Amino acid sequence: MSLNYSERMDGIKASEIRELLKLTQKPEIISFAGGLPAPELFPVDTVKEISSEVLKDMGTSALQYGPTEGFEPLREKIAKRMDSVGVKANAKDILVISGSQQGLDFTGKIFLNKDDIVVCESPSYLGALNAFKAYQPKFIEVPTDEYGMNMDKLEDILANNNKVKVIYVIPDFQNPSGRTWSLERRKKLVELANKYNIPIAEDNPYGELRFEGEKLPAIKSFDTEGRVIFLGTFSKTFCPGLRLGWICADDEVLNKYILIKQGADLQASTFSQIIVDRFLTKYDLDEHIEKIKKVYVKRRDLMFKTMEEEFPEGVTFTRPEGGLFTWVTLPEHINARDLAAEAIEKKVAFVPGGSFFPNGGNENTLRINYSNMDEERIVIGVKRIAESIKEMI
Repeated sequence: MSLNYSERMDGIKASEIRELLKLTQKPEIISFAGGLPAPELFPVDTVKEISSEVLKDMGTSALQYGPTEGFEPLREKIAKRMDSVGVKANAKDILVISGSQQGLDFTGKIFLNKDDIVVCESPSYLGALNAFKAYQPKFIEVPTDEYGMNMDKLEDILANNNKVKVIYVIPDFQNPSGRTWSLERRKKLVELANKYNIPIAEDNPYGELRFEGEKLPAIKSFDTEGRVIFLGTFSKTFCPGLRLGWICADDEVLNKYILIKQGADLQASTFSQIIVDRFLTKYDLDEHIEKIKKVYVKRRDLMFKTMEEEFPEGVTFTRPEGGLFTWVTLPEHINARDLAAEAIEKKVAFVPGGSFFPNGGNENTLRINYSNMDEERIVIGVKRIAESIKEMI
């Protein structure tokens, strides 16, 4: 059967991460591939208790449709949590969405026509690139270093391209590099966006997972003209399976997202929203996050130690102060896709780095997650990757 699909389908490919995750469902695979939280840290018993309470106390409303904007008590609590990143917000500034990934798709739908330009970090989050590709844009990558996006290069791009429609950034523990932007570059980004009248999509799934160092304010906190769209999520700090995130934005732009949400799925799950709201009412989410961080920092440090001991000379990796990932750079002649095939034979999985560059290249890079595997498997997995690298060298 041959059907006539839309042109946009030509540019949509299966997510390399999601395809890898199918492989890693096998229990014998040591997976550093996905950005998966540690499942043993999910508050299963607490969620079970809360779910029963919600069904008992407000079952009919919890199972009913709700407003597109989201459950208002939850929106109020999210707005208060925005204080921690320096953003003053009210419930009216918050739209609850079905995971922040949905916010990325909506961003493409709202801002992008065919051949418009998305400016992003190099490298950038593969899931965002795939979401935007559905709307057939072009990508311009801005070089990055340990302090974030190169602002001189960004200004040159904005000054010489009149089809830039959105700047997409992950300023805290960036996916995939783990890097965090400096305060100066956060301020400069808003200054340039104001100058050239470009919206900024600030994706912040990892900001609350800081293990050490100084917490920095969100780019949204420097927004003077309502052009920064902040995307947050409960997936990395609570339970990803509930599929709840949010958008914080000024009235004009948030209303666009609300209209798109109505057309997409009407609303995020009422039941999930009320469960999260009840948890935030009865328990301390920050205390729960601290428990998560204690586990993740231990795993991160063990991974770094094992890499230092096992990786051969010429292999480097980033040392993030938080988040879920480190970014590995191999000698230029080694292709990480070939390395990944070798590693899978040893029952270890990671994501080759080339997919994080929308315009290709940089095949000697890879992303490794340190949050999901236990300490024993981290050591075994890193040693196996090191063996594969040495064999290829």
